[in-house]
Amino acid sequence: MIETMLLQVPGQICSPGITLPVNTTSSVFSSFLVTGIPGLEAAHIGISIPFCTMFLITLLGNVTIMTVIWREHTLHVPMYLFLAMLVASDLGLSLFTFPTMLRIFWLDARELTFPACFTQMFFIHTFQDLESAVILAMAFDRYVAISHPLHYSSILTHGVIAKIGLTIVLRTLTVQVPVPVLLKRLCFCRSNVLSHSYCLHPDIIKLSCSNTRINSIFGLFVLLSTMGLDFLLILLSYALILKTVLSIASHGGRLKALNTCISHLCAVVLFFTPMICLSMLHRFGPRLPSHVYVAMANMHFLIPPVMNPIVYVVKTKQIRDKILKLFFKQRVEKSEVMFVT
Repeated sequence: MIETMLLQVPGQICSPGITLPVNTTSSVFSSFLVTGIPGLEAAHIGISIPFCTMFLITLLGNVTIMTVIWREHTLHVPMYLFLAMLVASDLGLSLFTFPTMLRIFWLDARELTFPACFTQMFFIHTFQDLESAVILAMAFDRYVAISHPLHYSSILTHGVIAKIGLTIVLRTLTVQVPVPVLLKRLCFCRSNVLSHSYCLHPDIIKLSCSNTRINSIFGLFVLLSTMGLDFLLILLSYALILKTVLSIASHGGRLKALNTCISHLCAVVLFFTPMICLSMLHRFGPRLPSHVYVAMANMHFLIPPVMNPIVYVVKTKQIRDKILKLFFKQRVEKSEVMFVT
C-alpha cells in the first residue's frame, strides 16, 4: 500500500510555481518509493549477502589503498595521486548506493522523502562524473608517461595535478548543482515508484506530470559534456598511446609500455561498458525483463568500486608491496607490544 498520498484536490499546488490543471484530479506525493530487484522480492535476504560482501570489499579495498598512498611518500607521484582520486570517487559512489540497497533487502525500507532522494541523486551523479573525469586524467597521465617519459615529472608536477583535481571538481559541481534545483520545480502526481534501488535523474523525471523538457535537455547536456566527452578523449588518448607504442623498435619495449596501461584499461572497461550496454539495450535491443535492466544498472554503479582496488592491487607491484609492508609492520608492532607486556 502506498502511504504517501497526501490529497486529491483539483488545482492543488504541488511544487513551487507548478499548479495542477483545474479540470484534473491527481494524487500528489510527498516521497518516492525505491525498488529492489523486481520479481525476486522473496529472495531479498539471500540476495543481500553478496551485496553486503561487495560493500565490505569496497570499503576495505579502497580505504586500504588510500591509506597506503597517504602514508607512503614514495607513492606521491602522478599515477598514484590520480589513483587516490579514483579511490575517493569509488568510496563516495559506494556510500550513496550500497546502504540504500541493503535497507531495502534487510528492512524493506523503500520510502525516501523528496529532499533525501534529490540529495542521493546529486551525490551519485556527482561521484559518477568525478570518476569519469579522473579516469580521463589517468589516461592523460599514461599518455605523458609513454610519449614523453623524460619530461614526465616536469610536466605532471604536484601543482599541475592539484589544478587538474580542482578543475575536475569545479566542472562536476557546475553541471550537477542545477540538476536538483530544476527538479524542485516539478510536480509528481502520476506515481512515486522508482525503478531502481536508488534515485537517478532519468528515473525521477519520468514520474513527473509537469513539463520536463528543460530537465531532459539539461540532463542530456550533462551526460554528453561529462562522460560522453570524457570517453571520446580517452579513446583519443589511447590512439596517441598506440601510435607511440608502435614506434618503439623493440618488441619487449612495446609490451612493457602497454603493460603500464593494463590497470587503467580495466578501469575504463569496468566503468563505461555497463553504461554503454545498458544504453544500447534500451534503444536497440529486444524487450527484456525489468530485472535485467536493474541488474545492468547495478553493475554500472556497484562493480567499479569493488573491482578497481582488486585490479590495482593485483596488477601494480608497488601498491601490493606497500600494502604487505603496512600489514606486516602492524603485525610486528603488535607482537612487540604483546612481548613487552
